Amino acid sequence: MSIAPLLQADPVIQIHVATASLALVLGPFALYLRKRGRLHKTLGYVWVLAMGITAMSSFGIHSFAVIGPFSPIHLLAVFALWSIYEAMRHVFAGRIHLHQIVMRNLYWRGVIIAGLFNFLPGRLINRMVFEDARALGYVVIALGIGALVATALRQRRAPVLPEGQAAT
Repeated sequence: MSIAPLLQADPVIQIHVATASLALVLGPFALYLRKRGRLHKTLGYVWVLAMGITAMSSFGIHSFAVIGPFSPIHLLAVFALWSIYEAMRHVFAGRIHLHQIVMRNLYWRGVIIAGLFNFLPGRLINRMVFEDARALGYVVIALGIGALVATALRQRRAPVLPEGQAAT
């Protein structure tokens, strides 16, 4: 493992990696801490800021350009920005449950799925982690997708209860 590829990357990529890493680490704390607490709100605002910068900085990255300077992964950036807008609109309107749904979807579908694609051979994170065994990135992607599918299937079986109501 080597951080040399990151240190040699363009500043926009360095910013993107830094804010995406912050969002990846803070996400579970912001999403699953006691709601309405000061820590939840502080971490939540930092997370939203990190997500916004991550999404915006992605528009300066063109290494996998397919249509002009853009690639399909840029759709995730649009999804992230729209999700941030929607989530904040819901929380300010008092629709806390919808806010939670949007934020969790943004984390699990935006941060985690986009993060998995960074393990494709040729991508910076793949070069940093695997150096000479870059095909191992496919293993990480397969394991990650498998974990997401297993989690989704498990959640489908669990009853959805309104906030504050415990299963009996």
